[in-house]
This record gives sequence, structure tokens and C-alpha cells, in this order.
Amino acid sequence: MVSVEDAVVARITKDGNHFEILVDSEKALKFKRGEGISIDNILAVRDVFKDARSGERVPEEDLQKAFHTLDIEKIAAQIMKEGNIQLTTDQRRKMMEEKRKQIADTISKQGVNPQTKLPHPMQRVLNAMEEAHVMIDPFKSAEEQVKGVIEELREVLPISIESVEVLIRVPMQHAGKVSSVIRNLAQVKKEEWKSDAWVAMIEIPAGMQSSIYSKLNELTAGQVEVKVIEK
Repeated sequence: MVSVEDAVVARITKDGNHFEILVDSEKALKFKRGEGISIDNILAVRDVFKDARSGERVPEEDLQKAFHTLDIEKIAAQIMKEGNIQLTTDQRRKMMEEKRKQIADTISKQGVNPQTKLPHPMQRVLNAMEEAHVMIDPFKSAEEQVKGVIEELREVLPISIESVEVLIRVPMQHAGKVSSVIRNLAQVKKEEWKSDAWVAMIEIPAGMQSSIYSKLNELTAGQVEVKVIEK
């Protein structure tokens, strides 16, 4: 267990209320990425605070209302998974650099110069990201950020992405979650909310088909139906 002095704050805001816990920064980040680490080994103290540094605790009734439980491990897990974890300067630098390279690699594999039809080398994409002052979110996946980064790069780099149209059908029990996630990864061109499913026509970069299909299968436990529409 990390000491209070060495801990950082992980926080989430729900309905305008702030909830904070004190955590081991490295272990909390690993937990957020899906690694199986015991909550007891992450928390500095088993309390939830309005303001962790002042020590002001959240009343139990507020915890119950926001998280529907008083189980500190379930609450802490949700805060770390869905909220923000304070990063050290070195952690933020490393995460930003790693995410920047992942995004540039993805774009270099999918994007081409429309004038020459040749791909842009990764270093050229990285240089263009710096020139365009592209901001990277260290907590979002590279796939979620590629679309927005490409739009910013077009101001300084001629680039086009081949795309495909895909018809997807998602069972209603997974529809809300999938609809929210897919809008960050693709353009939803048409959609229909049926009694038993969400049906949508989406446009995605051709090179991202595999990763997006994998994400859809993960979100729906393999219950999604996918059909590529020939143009």
C-alpha cells in the first residue's frame, strides 16, 4: 500500500459532485489499462473524499446515490476506470509520447498523399502533428483520436483516407454503449433504433476495419452483425 505522502489523486465528477481517492499512480494506471491489481495495493486509504488533500470525506448517502453501493473497492474501481488519474510529469510525458507514436503509426498506415497516392512515413506524420500543435489525450485510445487528428493535420499535410461503409446491427442490450463508443471511431451516416436493435450505417477508414470490428465484438460479446456495403 502506497503512503499518503506518495499517493496521487484519482477523481470523477458525477452530477456536479466530486469524488476523489488517493492512489499509487503507477498501479492505478495499470488497473485502468485492465491489469489485474488488487484495490488494496492501489489505495493509500480506504476512503472517498470531496477533497482528498484537505481530508474532507464524502457522506455515505452521497456515495450510495452516486455509485449505488458503499463498497469502497467497487467505488474505487469505477473512479479509476471512468475518471481521471493525476499523473506525474514524467508519466504524462511518457504516455503522451507513446500515444503520439501510436496515432502517427496508424495514420501512416492508413493515410496517403492524394497527389502521389503514396503513404506518409511515420516521421512525416509526427512532424506534421507538431507543426499543427495537435493535442493528444493520454487516456483515450489511439483509435478514438485518429479521426480528429487527421482533420487537424489536413491544414499542414495533404492526406486522404480510403474508407468503407459498413452496416452494423447491435442487440438493444448493447446498443447504448456501442452507439456512444462508435461515434468516436466512425462517422454514423444513418441509424435506426428498432425495438430489438440499433442498426446503423457507418463510414470507417479501410485500414481500421479489423480494430473496429474487434472493438464491436468486445462490446457486444460477439453479438454484433457486420456487413460491408459495396460502393
